[in-house]
Amino acid sequence: MLPVLKNRTSLYLLIIVLATMNLFAVAQNKKTDKTANLLISLNASKRVQFGADKVSAALQQSGYGVKTLVAGKSSAKVVNIVIGKLDDDICKNEIAQNRIALAKQPGKEGFVIKQLAVNKILVAGADESGVLYGLLALADSIRKYDKIPADLNVTDQPEMVLRGACVGLQKPAYLPGRNVYEYPYTEETFPWFYDKKLWLQYLDSLVSYRLNSLYLWNGHPFASLVKLKEYPYAVEVDDATFKKNEEMFTFLTEEADKRGIWVIQSFYNIIVSKPFAEKNNLKTQDRNRPIIPIIADYTRKSIAAFVEKYPNVGLLVTLGEAMEGVGQDDIDWFTKTIIPGVQDGLKALGSNTQPPIVLRAHDSDAPSVMKYALPLYKNLYTMAKYNGEALTTYTPRGSWAELHRTLSRIGTVHIENVHIMANLEPFRYGSADFIQKCVQAMHNVYEANGLHLYPEASYWDWPYTADKTSPRLLQVERDWIWYKTWSRYAWNCHRDRSGEINYWGCELGDKYGCDLSQGKNILEAYEQAGEIAPKLLRRYGITDGNRQTLTLGMLMTQLINPNRYGLFTLLYTSESPDGEMLIEYADKEWKHQPHVGETPVQIANEVVEHGRKAREAIDKAATSVTKNRAEFDRLKNDVYCYDALARSYSEKAIAALSVLRYKYSKDIADLETALVHLKKSVDAYEELTDLTNGTYLYANSMQTSQRKIPIRGVDGTFKTWKECLPVYQQEYNYLKKNIDSLKTASHAVKIKTQPVVLKNVSVKLLSKADGEYVVGSGASVFGDTASSITAFAAEIRDLKGIRFSRTEQRKSGTEVTFKSDKPVKVVVGFFKVKDKANYLAPSDLETDATANDLGQADIKLANALTIAGFPLVNIHTFSFPAGTNTLKLAKGACLVLGFLDGSTDVPRYNAGVGITGENEDVDWLFER
Repeated sequence: MLPVLKNRTSLYLLIIVLATMNLFAVAQNKKTDKTANLLISLNASKRVQFGADKVSAALQQSGYGVKTLVAGKSSAKVVNIVIGKLDDDICKNEIAQNRIALAKQPGKEGFVIKQLAVNKILVAGADESGVLYGLLALADSIRKYDKIPADLNVTDQPEMVLRGACVGLQKPAYLPGRNVYEYPYTEETFPWFYDKKLWLQYLDSLVSYRLNSLYLWNGHPFASLVKLKEYPYAVEVDDATFKKNEEMFTFLTEEADKRGIWVIQSFYNIIVSKPFAEKNNLKTQDRNRPIIPIIADYTRKSIAAFVEKYPNVGLLVTLGEAMEGVGQDDIDWFTKTIIPGVQDGLKALGSNTQPPIVLRAHDSDAPSVMKYALPLYKNLYTMAKYNGEALTTYTPRGSWAELHRTLSRIGTVHIENVHIMANLEPFRYGSADFIQKCVQAMHNVYEANGLHLYPEASYWDWPYTADKTSPRLLQVERDWIWYKTWSRYAWNCHRDRSGEINYWGCELGDKYGCDLSQGKNILEAYEQAGEIAPKLLRRYGITDGNRQTLTLGMLMTQLINPNRYGLFTLLYTSESPDGEMLIEYADKEWKHQPHVGETPVQIANEVVEHGRKAREAIDKAATSVTKNRAEFDRLKNDVYCYDALARSYSEKAIAALSVLRYKYSKDIADLETALVHLKKSVDAYEELTDLTNGTYLYANSMQTSQRKIPIRGVDGTFKTWKECLPVYQQEYNYLKKNIDSLKTASHAVKIKTQPVVLKNVSVKLLSKADGEYVVGSGASVFGDTASSITAFAAEIRDLKGIRFSRTEQRKSGTEVTFKSDKPVKVVVGFFKVKDKANYLAPSDLETDATANDLGQADIKLANALTIAGFPLVNIHTFSFPAGTNTLKLAKGACLVLGFLDGSTDVPRYNAGVGITGENEDVDWLFER
């Protein structure tokens, strides 16, 4: 019996094995029965081949056998995908044979995906990029459905002509011995630039989002990429690095071209290489110098060599910031140096194909420049910042909107630059609703048709984010939703809102392994949190520029006296809905006047509600997350951070309004109310500090002295919430102490401290002047004007000013050359008026990145001096080392009021000269 049983068991096992093998064979046959041929034209470009490879990979992943046939013929036994441009023979023949009448011919970069028969699909593009995008769309559909979808019939094309992102070859801090924007391309400074794997990941992400341009930002890239026989000494890198740069730039541009991406190299003007500057006894950059022939020749030859070497690379030109912003120099430099340089390069190539030149409107009269440039060069674009260096509104208006419309109506493509995002960093941002409305405003308000997208955060620290993780997170991975939302709406901003909620709900559900309803909760958290930073900055901020880091908070004096900190009024008149600042609201409240538009109190309430809703939504989704848990927890923490930030700002704004009311009422009860709200603000900021202390390396990636608000960043300081918290706690303590002092002082008036009288030091003047005067003597300050000093702050009574001709100042500027044995500070008075034709404006970090190199950006004494018939005067100081130095100021009247020892700590406050009554400041409540 046992042998029989054994044989029977063996037979059963054999039957099972054979059955399994048969089922496997059937499955294998079923797989191999799914076959597709990709038929591409004989002259298909690398771009088309790249797209075909993406379709092939998607098909294989879905179980298809795939063959790519060049100039092949259709087979009745397999699925045939016919690929090419609409005017390629392979596509024209199929359209004719199948009698296809296209209801709509796709335009530039557009495509058609059409089911011709049961086993035949046409993918045809208006151009090579259109073919590529059609193939990518087909590949996406195959992956989504795990098969070739039936009844395909798609015609699509992008709305925006240029859709690009940027990478900065720049750093959070200056390199030793160099100035702003001066970063040669080296492995030591930019190790990631030589990482081909990282570049391919980034380029693949760009093409997946259908972006067609990549901007590389640098001050003076030419000395790292080309050599000039006339100026061989100008190269900034060694021979080995130069060869690596050539290889990487060639690799990058070729790989980008495969993906339909223009590489566009930026540069600032006027900057020259450090070895060139040293050889010719020049500065690498000097905003106030005129155009010098040798610099123009060097720049023109650099551009020509670059175009000859990299003819498929465009140029992004910033005329302002490194040269005086507006005037004939801008026009001359662009039309007589830059454009001729490009033309010289094309002539050397024997080519008539003009690479694109993009003119940034930043700190220049771009409409005038374009007027003179267009007759010389046709492939021109313009670019301007969408909301400055922040994200504030989708309802832009005012003079800034008018500039954009003017540029859009020139007849070339105008590009919207979503720039820096100083009010968003470092937290994650992904409000699809806000972003869609912004892109709609780009079209409808600005009349633009291009997008240039900065990273969402940590631009200066590319490729990393500010998250405190090991290894560090990559921006391209962490901020995928930032890139994807802007790109999606740059392609088509008119998508139905309800459909978009479902789309992003699915995307986020897939990302975090949860269902659609929970994906929508994550979207709700993104969108509620996404309202907070824009609303806070546009109603309480000082500037739309990166000199302010919104998420680090603001000082009370910045809220109650924004003009003291160089208020950038365009933030309120153009980059915000119609509304009121805190100082305007308080004034109207006291005078019982009606309020207009969006008010500070409204925003204080709204941001708290946004924070609450965002937190509730992210908490609802938390228990359903099954994928990417660590990243979800970081997103959740960011939502909590926004909630705490909103509550801190809201309470501080209400406190500020109570302080401003005290300015009118002189009622200590108003200050006591402010103290209660200020305590709540500090408590919320302590929460924010706890939430960020272990999760973030910094708030802002720009860590130079250009960063001013809330607290000046020197040597990478005050870049975390932990560093700022004691300052806000001290504000609370100051207010509490001053309230106590007011209660005990007679008549409840502030107890003033004795002024610190600034002592003038002697220097040897080496330049001509019209004489000297003592500020406290009531002397005349100009050599050609009789008007004299009528009032002055006690602090400056002993200063000895230098008298200049006001006429000459307006005509040629002001220049003071002097010699000193010790470091000194030059005291300069700027008139409080916006009149560039007559008066010199103080250094402006909004447009000039070097505006604080000598410590001159801050107002030291506001309202320090009055002169009969002239506006009030604010005082700034310029710091110089020992030795021979020259203070060179641009055109316009100003006052050189004296010299101080370089170690002098100049008080910074409102001296109040010429200011009376309700206009008197109350900053002292938080500083003394």
